[in-house]
This record gives sequence, structure tokens and C-alpha cells, in this order.
Amino acid sequence: MFFFIFISFVVLQRMVELRIAKKNEKWMKNQGGVEYGQKHYLFLVLIHACFFLSLFIEVILEETKLNTYWLFIISLFLITQVGRVWAIQSLGKYWNTKIIVLPNADIIIKGPYRFIRHPNYLIVTLEFIFIPLMFNAFYTLISFFLLNQIILMIRIPFEEQVLLNHTNYHVLQNNHPRFLPKIKK
Repeated sequence: MFFFIFISFVVLQRMVELRIAKKNEKWMKNQGGVEYGQKHYLFLVLIHACFFLSLFIEVILEETKLNTYWLFIISLFLITQVGRVWAIQSLGKYWNTKIIVLPNADIIIKGPYRFIRHPNYLIVTLEFIFIPLMFNAFYTLISFFLLNQIILMIRIPFEEQVLLNHTNYHVLQNNHPRFLPKIKK
């Protein structure tokens, strides 16, 4: 029962985010924003959709049980959700699931973007670990963690190149690591 409630919450959350992204996409394109990376975006969406399908199948068919440390894991998951909201709010109308760039726009360097360049990708990566781990769905965990890393190896350099070509992204790129904040001495 907990599995269905939890997954329903996550799927509902994703649907709300897609609605926000669609609204932001319309606004950005009305401001002259240009979309890039449509081909690999399809694979990104497919990976995310298949993740939930795989998780559902594995938990139901294998009759996996809740991880012994599920309270700790769900706490980590909830921390990632705070980070997700922080990242989305920090970018405001510029946040999107697609790569849409307003030419000559200034890069936003606030919220988690003060510390790392890609907080949302880090959060998704952590979710691809925490969610299946919570339900002992190890096939899903390994498979989709790897698939996510492959698509990010394509998407992140592509996105960064587009931003370098059309914005002042070099400011962020030169001073902020991709995923883990620098520890100052």
C-alpha cells in the first residue's frame, strides 16, 4: 500500500512539474527563446517513463519488501525534494525540462546554482538511487542509474555548449563545479 501511495505522489509531482515546464516553455518562446536538443530529450523522457514502469513491475512481480532502512532513505528522498523545489524556484520562468535558451540572457546564479551548475540533474540521479533502494528494487536501481548517466553524458555537455554559445554561461562554468560543491579551505 505504501508503495502505491508513494509512487502516486512522485508521479503527481512530475505531472505538476511538466505543467510548470510547459507554461515556462510558452513564456520563453514568446520572449524569443530557442529550443535545442529535441532528439535526446525524447530519450530522457523515455528513460523517466520506463523507470516508473520498471519499478512498478519489479516491486509487484518480485514482491519486494520495504527496505529495512526505509525511514532513513525516505528522509534522504525528502531532502532531494526540497532541493528540487529550490532549484525550480531559483530559475523561476527559466526552469524547464527542455533546453530552451533566451539568446544573450544572463545566467541565473542563485539558490543551489550558487554552488553547482546542475543541481536538478544531481537530484534526479539521487532519486534514481533512493526510490528503488527504498523498495529493494535493485534491477531498476542499477539499470536506470546507468541509463541516466548515459543520457546525462550526452545532455550536459550539449546543454553547456548551447549556453556557452548563446549566454554568459562562462561566468558559471568557470567558477562552479557540475555536481559537487567545492569545499573551501
